Amino acid sequence: MTSAATTFVRLRRYVGTLLSVMLLGSVVAGAAALIVVPKLTGSTPLTVLTGSMSPTYAPGSVVIVRPTSVGDLQIGDPITYQIRSDDPELITHRIVSVAFKGDGSRQFVTRGDANGANDPTPVKDGQIRGRVWYSVPYVGHASTALSEEHRTLAINVLAGGLLLYGGYHLTSGLMERRRRRIQVTS
Repeated sequence: MTSAATTFVRLRRYVGTLLSVMLLGSVVAGAAALIVVPKLTGSTPLTVLTGSMSPTYAPGSVVIVRPTSVGDLQIGDPITYQIRSDDPELITHRIVSVAFKGDGSRQFVTRGDANGANDPTPVKDGQIRGRVWYSVPYVGHASTALSEEHRTLAINVLAGGLLLYGGYHLTSGLMERRRRRIQVTS
């Protein structure tokens, strides 16, 4: 093999390894941010469906909502709350003011960052599900584009593909090591 060909093979192998490490790192970081950290902290990943919090949380972003004591919430905090108590529909908006009722309970006035007016109904303590801890942009598009059944299939196919990819690299590495040993002994 010529020197130029050897250099090209080494460069190609280096670039392939670098791309593999970057892909693996992205998958691990994404899994940690979207699955592991929320599970460990009791947080909930939710997909942003509307533009009311743009540009902070654009549609398709996933926000991680961490349960928070109502007493710890402050003006400026983005919170996720139920529109009505015991209603599964959720909204994520920012607290713009806090009012205290005669019985000592709080009511939070909220507004979406992209909205020109406050939300019409104050949010009561019992409606609040938590404060937005962090967000991951764009990931929610895949979640909303697929049904639950298709999402499960896509995750299984992706996991299988990654396992096959890892198996291919492991096998090719072992074969390369064997080839080198044979060359050394000949």
